[in-house]
Amino acid sequence: MRQFIAPSFPDQQGLLAVSGKDYRHMHQVLRVRCGDMIAVRLPDGTLQHMTVCTVDEKARTVILQVCAVQNAPVDPTGTGSTLSGVEFWLFQCMARPQKMDDIVRQATECGVACIVPVISEYTQSAYAEAGRRNERLSRIIKEARQQSGSPVDTRCLEPVTFSGAMDMWRDLTAQDDRNAVAFALYERTDMPESGGRGAVVSAVKRAAGRGVITHAALLVGNEGGISPAEIEYACSRGFLPVHFATNILRCETAALYGLAVVQSIVVEE
Repeated sequence: MRQFIAPSFPDQQGLLAVSGKDYRHMHQVLRVRCGDMIAVRLPDGTLQHMTVCTVDEKARTVILQVCAVQNAPVDPTGTGSTLSGVEFWLFQCMARPQKMDDIVRQATECGVACIVPVISEYTQSAYAEAGRRNERLSRIIKEARQQSGSPVDTRCLEPVTFSGAMDMWRDLTAQDDRNAVAFALYERTDMPESGGRGAVVSAVKRAAGRGVITHAALLVGNEGGISPAEIEYACSRGFLPVHFATNILRCETAALYGLAVVQSIVVEE
């Protein structure tokens, strides 16, 4: 289901004026007309159904009005910050800018809550600098949410070092006794504890046995993969190395494939 991400709340009369780039999205992508009803995601994550009252092409403005719809679908997460009660994080070692754009878009469509670009050993300095493009990535996230209907308010943070990323995850999961699982996609099989899908299933079952899983993370390398030193460091911070028996995957494909596997297992458990 497509949705529109509202830049603000409706006024006291229940009206919301849309202009600028948002007008172009509604007019050219959603192709709304007067009387159409659309799903609007408000700034607090609430899904609100609204009716198109006016489409003023000259003023380049669309006016929406809150409407009451019985038996309308509700956002099951309440706040729009998690997927099925689990908050997913993607730690992505920085690749070429175009590939990073694809990864951010796909991760958003998958309902990832937080994307952390990681400056790893194999990250080229030019890629790290290009990664500081919050405005562009924010636009990609917004478009992906509107296209996919994701209720999750996906965030993409500023690039951090590898050790900084691992410390970030450790600090996050140390609060409030949160129950978490974390995996690192690794192209090599020389680590004794590494495994494929079965390793993910076993780790998730162990975590579920301790309580409800609230957080799940996936670490994915860039074009050069993850160095042996980095994978060892990640393991010391609670990440389980995972090697899937697949064809050789591009980093953007690996991120999407890994997210699909981890999310399906975690959510099913």
